[in-house]
Amino acid sequence: MFTHKLKLTRAAVRALFASALIAGCAGVLFAGPALAEEGKNNVSAKMAKPLKAAQDDLTAKKYSDAILKLKESQASPGKSPYDQHVINEMLKVAYVRTGNYADAAKVMEAEIDDGFVPQSEKNYEKAIEFGNRAIKGGFADEELRTLVGQAYYLKGDWKGTLHFEEGQVDNVIKEGRTPKSEALQLILSACVKLNDQPCETRALERVVTYYPKPDYWYQLLFTLRQQTSGNDANTLQTYRLMSEVDVLKNPEDYTEMAQLALEAGSPGEAQRILEKGIAKGVFADQRAKQKNERLLESAKKAAATDRASLPRIAKEADAAATGAKNVGLGLAYFGYGEYDKAVEEITKGITKGGLRSEGEARLLLGISQLKAGHKEDAAKTFHAVKGDPSLERLANLWTLHAKQA
Repeated sequence: MFTHKLKLTRAAVRALFASALIAGCAGVLFAGPALAEEGKNNVSAKMAKPLKAAQDDLTAKKYSDAILKLKESQASPGKSPYDQHVINEMLKVAYVRTGNYADAAKVMEAEIDDGFVPQSEKNYEKAIEFGNRAIKGGFADEELRTLVGQAYYLKGDWKGTLHFEEGQVDNVIKEGRTPKSEALQLILSACVKLNDQPCETRALERVVTYYPKPDYWYQLLFTLRQQTSGNDANTLQTYRLMSEVDVLKNPEDYTEMAQLALEAGSPGEAQRILEKGIAKGVFADQRAKQKNERLLESAKKAAATDRASLPRIAKEADAAATGAKNVGLGLAYFGYGEYDKAVEEITKGITKGGLRSEGEARLLLGISQLKAGHKEDAAKTFHAVKGDPSLERLANLWTLHAKQA
C-alpha cells in the first residue's frame, strides 16, 4: 500500500512540476504568412503551416504525431532562428506530456541562449517550489531532482543552481555513488556564468575525478595553466601533468615547456618533450617546425654536456650543507628518465633542507616516485606538498591521475 501511494504521489508531483515548466509555452500561437516578415519573433511563412499542424496535434493530445511533425520541421532547411525556438518550445511540451524528461531537458537546454526565451521566471519558480517540496517530503526520485536543477538554471539563478546541485552531488558522494555527469556539468556551467574562476576550477576537478576524459583534463589543466602564468616553476609543473595525461596540444606549449625545462636545468626533459611534439606532428607550420628543430639541437647539446658533468655535480651535492644541489641533480636524472636516481637525490635534498621551494621539490619527488612505479610512496609525497596553493592543487591532481592510471 505504501509503495503504491508513493508512486501516485510522485506522479502527482511530476505533473505539477511539468505543468509549471510548460505553462509559458502551452499557448504558443503562430503568426500567419502575412505576418511572417514583420519581426524576428514570428514564424516564417515557410514553416507556418507545418508548425500549425504540430500545434493542432498538441491541442488534440496527439503527442507522438506532434513529435514526428516537429522532427520533420527540424530537418527542414531554411528555418529561421525563431522557427527553431518554436520547434523546441513545442517539443518540450510534447516530451513532458509523454514523460520523456531526458529529451525535454535537452531541448530546454537548447533554448537557454537562443535569445527568444520568454519571461517565464514565475513558471520556473513554481517548478522549483514543487520540486523542493517533493525532495523535503522524501518522495522525489533522481529524475525529478534533475528537473529542479534544470529549473534553477533555466531561471538564470546561477547561485541557486550551484547551491542546489552541489548539495545533491555531495549527498550522492556520501552515499558512495557516482554523481551524474549532467549534474557536474550543470555546476560547471553555473560557475562559468558567474565568471567565478576558482569555482570553475573546483567544478572541473570534480568532473575529472569521476569522468577522466581527455577533454575534461584539458579544460582543467588549461585553466590551471592560465592561473600559473608568470610563475615559471609552477607553469613547468603544470605542463608536466598536461604531458602526462596527454593533453598538451598547442605547438607553443611544447616550445615553452622545453624552454622552461632548459632554464630549470633539465635539458633531458626539454629534449624529450620536443621529440614528442615532433613525433606527434604538432609543428605543422614550417617556420615553427624549423624553430623547434633548432631548439631540439640546442637541448641535445646541453644534455650531452650536462650528462658528462653529473659525476662531478654528485660529489659537490653530497658535500654541500644544504639540499639545493641534490634536488638539482635529481631534476637532471628526472629529465633523463632515471627516476630511481631522481628519487634518491631529491630525498637527500629535502632531508638536508635549505631549499628555495620545498613544495616544488616534494612535487617533483612524488612524480619521480610515480614514474618509478612506487605508487604508495608517491601518494604520501603528494599529500605532503604544502605552502603553495597551485602546487597543492597539482599534487592532488597527480594523486587523482595515479588512481586512474
